[in-house]
Amino acid sequence: MTKQQALKLFEERRVRTVWDDEQEKWYFSIVDVVAVLTDSSNPQTYWRVLKKRLLAEGNETVTNCNGLKMQAADGKMRLTDVADTEQLLRLIQSIPSPKAEPFKLWMAKVASERLNQIQDPELSIDQALMDYKRMGYSDSWINQRLKSIEIRKDLTDEWKKHGLQEGVQFATLTDIIYQTWSDMTSKEYKQFKGLKKENLRDNMTNKELVLNMLAELSTKEISEISDPETFNDHMDIAQQGGEVARNARLELEAKTGKRVISPLNAKSGILLKGKSENISKEGSEDELNDYL
Repeated sequence: MTKQQALKLFEERRVRTVWDDEQEKWYFSIVDVVAVLTDSSNPQTYWRVLKKRLLAEGNETVTNCNGLKMQAADGKMRLTDVADTEQLLRLIQSIPSPKAEPFKLWMAKVASERLNQIQDPELSIDQALMDYKRMGYSDSWINQRLKSIEIRKDLTDEWKKHGLQEGVQFATLTDIIYQTWSDMTSKEYKQFKGLKKENLRDNMTNKELVLNMLAELSTKEISEISDPETFNDHMDIAQQGGEVARNARLELEAKTGKRVISPLNAKSGILLKGKSENISKEGSEDELNDYL
């Protein structure tokens, strides 16, 4: 069963979702839905109490709910109660909320969009564009980010063609690429930017995105020519691809006198329009000028 995790926005609130290709249905994080509908400061407790009451009443919907691993607030993958659209519609009936009806309409829209995207992949790109615009990213950044998604998919398709598995193997190779071109592992890179659960690429500047794209594109191109047979071969190729981007980074830094790897993240500067606003809480404007 192939699952694709995604974040969906309801009234600017994030809801973790998983698309099941085999069953062609969405699964929604119940805790996230509870948080949206109730505005509770502790949606986990709210759901735990509600779940216990519904189970005591013999509610079959709760009994049939699945648990899937999703990224938690601490950035780790944790087992989370999820419900498909039909199950969630029934659960919502047990949660008094003025947002219930708008949320039902939103769920139907999410389901419809996904089915349309399967038939027309360009719609998926359009949806990502709208989501990034709603979050406040600039048009130039969005263009780079969408291109980076395309290049990343080309690379992972190349890995899948050679029988590599999503999860540990993909993460290991990605970490090698990051560490080679940026001199930081993905964990160190996220810490440098003050990130926890956030997506690293969504918090890269234009320059960082371009160099990461160069690293992943180079890795894919070298892999196609080399036709690696073992995982160690793939690790060597990931390093070679990262070195292409590392050399470009070092040359750019030497010619401009400015560092490419920036502590700026989406909250501290990438989303902001004015130059003077690009000031992180972690440093002064003079310090950040080394990156801008």
